[in-house]
Amino acid sequence: MQLSSPKPCLFAAAMLALVVMGPAPTAGAQEEGKPAAPRLSVEGVTVTPSDPGVDTLCKLSVKLKNGGEQTASLLAFTVAISGHKLPVYDTELFALPLAPGATTEVPLFNFWSTETGRPAPGDGNLRVEVSLTEAQWVKIEMEDEVEVWTPVGPVAGLPAANSVTLKMKK
Repeated sequence: MQLSSPKPCLFAAAMLALVVMGPAPTAGAQEEGKPAAPRLSVEGVTVTPSDPGVDTLCKLSVKLKNGGEQTASLLAFTVAISGHKLPVYDTELFALPLAPGATTEVPLFNFWSTETGRPAPGDGNLRVEVSLTEAQWVKIEMEDEVEVWTPVGPVAGLPAANSVTLKMKK
C-alpha cells in the first residue's frame, strides 16, 4: 500500500526540527552570550580568630547559599591564603547536603596563618579567598532503611568565590 498523503513526512520533518533546534526559550531566559547566574553562591568566608598573629592556627568556614530547587553536594573548593593555593583542596570533596533555598555554613580545613614558603604578608593583611569550583545536584532517598545519594548533574555557573582580608597582629 502506498501513502498518497505527505502528512507522515511533514510530521517526521517537524519532529526532526524540534530535536535539532532544541526547546523554545522560556520567559525570563538568559540573554544570549551571558552566563547564567550560579545557583550556588559563596555568601561569606569566616576565619577565627579574626586577627591572627604569626604561626596562628585558624578555623575556616564558608556560608553557601543554594538558590536551586534541588539538594546540592559533592563540593570542591580552592582556597588561597594571600595568593598561595592550599594543596589539600586539590583532592578533596565535601559530601554535605545543601538544602534548596537555604544558606548552610560549611566547615573547611583549619590552616596556619604562616608556614614555610608562606611568610606573613608584608602589609600585615592576610587575604583568604575561597572558591566553590564544582558541585553536583543530588537526589537523596531512603531505600530499605538506607540513605542513597544519587548525583543527577553538575551545578552550572561555577566557580563562585568570596574572600575576607584579616589584619594580622604584630
